[in-house]
Amino acid sequence: MSYVSDLRAVLRGRDFRRLFATRLVSQFSDGVFQFAVAGYAFFTPEKQTSAAEAAVAFAVLLLPYSILGPFAGVFIDRWSRRQILVIAPVVRGVLLIGAALLVALNAPDWCFYGAALAVLGVNRFFLSALSAALPHVVDSERLMLANAVTPTSGTIATFIGAGMGFLLRLLFGAEHSGTAMLLVVSGVVFGLSALIASTMRRTLLGPSYDPNRPQAREAVRNVITGMIDGGRHIVHLRAPAAALASMAAHRFLYGMTIVMTVMLYRFYFTTNVEAGLNHITGVLATSGLGFFVAALITPWATDRFRPEAWIPIMLVLAGVLELALCLPFQQVGFLVAGFVLGVTGQSVKICTDTIVQRDVEDAYLGRVFSIYDMLFNGMLVLAAVFVALILPANGKSYLVLVIASVGYILSALGYRLIAGKTTPLTPQEVTQ
Repeated sequence: MSYVSDLRAVLRGRDFRRLFATRLVSQFSDGVFQFAVAGYAFFTPEKQTSAAEAAVAFAVLLLPYSILGPFAGVFIDRWSRRQILVIAPVVRGVLLIGAALLVALNAPDWCFYGAALAVLGVNRFFLSALSAALPHVVDSERLMLANAVTPTSGTIATFIGAGMGFLLRLLFGAEHSGTAMLLVVSGVVFGLSALIASTMRRTLLGPSYDPNRPQAREAVRNVITGMIDGGRHIVHLRAPAAALASMAAHRFLYGMTIVMTVMLYRFYFTTNVEAGLNHITGVLATSGLGFFVAALITPWATDRFRPEAWIPIMLVLAGVLELALCLPFQQVGFLVAGFVLGVTGQSVKICTDTIVQRDVEDAYLGRVFSIYDMLFNGMLVLAAVFVALILPANGKSYLVLVIASVGYILSALGYRLIAGKTTPLTPQEVTQ
């Protein structure tokens, strides 16, 4: 089945359409918000951004997903998920208006970033509730289809929202007042998702009553011990462990490239703030196209090659093409590299999802995906911190480019050494 036919199949359900619309509107709002944060951090005329400030911005955008993600399920399994989808947008809207006021009043950066962290913390619960609600609006035989199309559609909506943020910035202006208006727009749009969610019955999305469910405090402790158990389990399964390692390596190397690219477009290719933002928006667009292409070609490729073969192919391709395209330090090379890294990175992620779901015992799957979530976002933050230590002020660094490119190739070799020579243990063998 193609992506379009998969989407058409699951959209026949009325309740799914409502939940799906809630996701699309909310993630569109995320795109506007993320563009506003990136514009404030990197492309505001009043600011002279450093690599260290870039690292702070990435931490703000990603740490709530890394830290809160594993614990979100504790509360989502206890609170009405429909109510989370209705109330969270209201809370987020209030926080966004507060952040807009801070920006408009030229408050210190730490005040703005603190408000942004709170916004994204609320959003972590919202997105987790969307995922947990999905089985309640889709028949079991269509759940796989729904899981395949909804994250990709949400990602596309985020990219479209970022594009809308770019257009609105042209209208509102590049100053702090323009950023404040973007934050207000994001809050209003996110509020629309609450209106959509309110059309669903309060009990529709669960959770189901369970008298044996442990108290929240005990459940939080169980999350921590459960993640430790999940880590112990995964190290005995060579194929999933190798896939998670390759995904983590990609996110680290991709993070290095992103920070370098932002600094290049801010200070090297041009010193004009608006010109730099306009040009880097093109890189964002090609990356989004790459994500979409990966969703189309990866199922086709893994039907012909095993996922274990496609992962190192994508890693090698990323390393070789990034070096070839970016070494001249010309804008067109980074534009194409955005597409290449979008395709290869998303392909690695899709293959990793497949391998983990296929080979990890079901009893450990949730705990392993909690580790996955922390690695996926945390490695990007670590990369930003690392690059901040070695990147020059204008962003042009042959060292960073070579480290990233060679790192991709070494990651492919490491993956083959771990997964390619060893048959993965079965869950029964692990427990013996």
